Amino acid sequence: MRLFLLFLLVPLIEIALFIQIGGFIGLLPTLAIVIITAVLGTMLVRSQGLAVMNQVRGSFENLNDPTEPLAHGAMILFSGALLLTPGFFTDAVGFALLVPGIRGKVYRAIRSRINVQSFEYGTAQRPPQDDSIIDADYEDLDAPRPKGPSGWTRH
Repeated sequence: MRLFLLFLLVPLIEIALFIQIGGFIGLLPTLAIVIITAVLGTMLVRSQGLAVMNQVRGSFENLNDPTEPLAHGAMILFSGALLLTPGFFTDAVGFALLVPGIRGKVYRAIRSRINVQSFEYGTAQRPPQDDSIIDADYEDLDAPRPKGPSGWTRH
């Protein structure tokens, strides 16, 4: 029922805002604002998305909990979708989700409602490095070759 209300209320809010703002500043400035916010939002989403991807990669490399950077990445992705959707309300929410402090508060609010029972990392053991060993494949060129088709063609 909440999702139905969301899908009903958001377009109504957008239509009301378009009518109010369009009546106040005119059609062309209203359309220009929508296009400018989409372009600006795309640039911000791209830069922040790359930064968060580096944080996710770093948390995996250091075997830290990647939950928060992944959640921030999901919120940035969602904000990008909101910023590409024409409208003033969706743009406001999209730009709000690009602010790291707001994303942190949203993350903490969501995390407080989720109960994680257990969380474990696997331990990956790397073999010791020996510089005198070279790992390679080889083919003996002096070995007798089978006669007949190469196997790449059918008869």
